[in-house]
Amino acid sequence: MNRRDTLKAIGLGTVSTGLLLGGCKPGEKTAPETTSAKTEAVPGRMPEEVERDKKLKAETYFTEHEMATITVLADIIIPKDEKSGSASDAKVPDFIEFIVKDIPNHKLPMRGGLKWIDMYCLNNYGKAFIACSHAQQIELIDQIAYPFKAKPEMQQGVAFFNRMRDLTASGFYSTEMGTKDIGYIGNAPNKWEGVPLDVLKQYGMENVKI
Repeated sequence: MNRRDTLKAIGLGTVSTGLLLGGCKPGEKTAPETTSAKTEAVPGRMPEEVERDKKLKAETYFTEHEMATITVLADIIIPKDEKSGSASDAKVPDFIEFIVKDIPNHKLPMRGGLKWIDMYCLNNYGKAFIACSHAQQIELIDQIAYPFKAKPEMQQGVAFFNRMRDLTASGFYSTEMGTKDIGYIGNAPNKWEGVPLDVLKQYGMENVKI
C-alpha cells in the first residue's frame, strides 16, 4: 500500500451529495432525505481501502501522554529551521499514530520504547521525559541516537529511537513540506544545453562547433 496515498486519502473530507427535490403542491409532505450507504469515492482508492482507513482513523492507540512524548521526540529529530517547519508542523505525530494502527507490528515496540524513555528519565532525572529540561532530553537522546557508540545497557533505547527516527523521516518527507525541504520537484522535462564545456575540454573539442 502506498503510505503517501493513504495519508492523502484519510485527509479528505466526507464527500456529500445534494438531493434534487421537486416542487411540492400545498399540503404535500416532502419525502425525507436519505443518506447513501455507499462508501464515498476517493480517487485511486478501492472502496474497502477507504473504509479501512476510516476505521483506523477513528481508533485511538496512543494516550495523550504518549502522543506528547512522540511530538517532543519528532521535533528533536526534525526541528524547525529557517528552511521549513518541524516534524510536528508537518503533522508527523498524526502520521505515526495512523501508521502503527495500519502496521500493528509497530505497536508493542513503540509503546515499550516510550515506556523505556520515561523510566530512564524517572530514574535519572526524577520526572517523565516531556517534563525534563531540553538539555536533559538531549543528554538522553545523545546516548541512544548513535548505535555504534551506545552502551550495552542502552540497546533497548537505541532500538526504539531507530524506529522512531525512521517513522519521523518517513512521515515528514512524504508531506509537501518535506518534499520542498529537500528540493524535490518531481518529473520535469530535460533542457539540453549541449555538451558541458569541461567535458569538451577533456577531449580537446572546446573549439569544435557541434
